[in-house]
Amino acid sequence: MGGWTDSNDDESIAALERAVELGCTFFDTALAYGDGRSERLLGQVLARHRDSRLIVATKIPPKTYQWPALAEYHPDDVFPAEHVRAATETSLRNLGLSSVDLQQFHVWHDAWATDDRWHRMVDNLKREGLARAVGISLNRWEPENGIAALRTGLFDSVQVVYNLFDQDPEDELFPVCRELDIAVIARVPFDEGSLTGAMTGDMTWPDGDWRHLYFPPDKLLEILDRVDDVRADLLPGETMTDLALRFILSNPDVSTVIPGMRRARHVEANVAASDGRKLSAERLSSLRRHRWKRTHVVL
Repeated sequence: MGGWTDSNDDESIAALERAVELGCTFFDTALAYGDGRSERLLGQVLARHRDSRLIVATKIPPKTYQWPALAEYHPDDVFPAEHVRAATETSLRNLGLSSVDLQQFHVWHDAWATDDRWHRMVDNLKREGLARAVGISLNRWEPENGIAALRTGLFDSVQVVYNLFDQDPEDELFPVCRELDIAVIARVPFDEGSLTGAMTGDMTWPDGDWRHLYFPPDKLLEILDRVDDVRADLLPGETMTDLALRFILSNPDVSTVIPGMRRARHVEANVAASDGRKLSAERLSSLRRHRWKRTHVVL
């Protein structure tokens, strides 16, 4: 489905188990990830930890399976009521749950914000106990394209790209979330892998891997130049992943961050950054020079 490739189910489950062991309590997935495969893997782990308070978030794919959301798309084509319910019920079966902590609309455009049908859909999800909370996931590099929705009072959370490069949510979105007490889920903390510091200019990906779109040859070298600038700011003993996560977690407007976790060693590195140790105001101010205004939108 044009997603990430080269994943291994046994490694994924081991990573999830290690995350639980180390105290991770929030797990974000989506029906579109592997056509439910990600949810089913998480469901296997959840079944072994029924006594643990693990918070699960998933997402309803647009019926059209088109990303990003565009203003000309009609809500009836993207999220008709019967699709919202059917997708949620499928996700619950995959996860082995009767109710999900957070159900999210996997795309959003504020052109839809005034449509009264959203009120009914969100109300039905909560009233029937299918979801305890409901949120939206915003288009990449369009953090303001969700503010109108949040002001309707319908949604409990917003998922947005926020990292060392993509700092735009701080301008308009975060102040609104602060005002309305909306939870912020920061996604793509490593810029799809570039901010791990492990990428090289000659990297390639298997056919069908969407990173071909994100890291085309004419863009990859520019991205890696910017990564080198970040690397120059590392302190002795500090890693790229640690700095990338601490930059996000140092922002009080962020409720949680969702780094990928394919392997146990990734989990261990990510969770280590959740020790409550924040970057100083001076350090954060210095790191803001890495802000990168990107205007074209990809998946």
